[in-house]
Amino acid sequence: MTEQIFNVENMSCQHCVLTVKKELSKLNLDNVQVELGIVKIYYDETKISIDRIEKAIEEAGYKVRKD
Repeated sequence: MTEQIFNVENMSCQHCVLTVKKELSKLNLDNVQVELGIVKIYYDETKISIDRIEKAIEEAGYKVRKD
């Protein structure tokens, strides 16, 4: 299992949180925690890539900030 934390731009309310959670739920990840501006995921890197997770967040309408 790998833990990854994403900083997500433009999440400003609980509706944003729910929107991201809903999109990520389609990926069948083991553990997802979403808060305003932050997504913490535990996942099996042999089953899904970081790029796919980032794409799901972007499909929800938000941008992953790369520092």
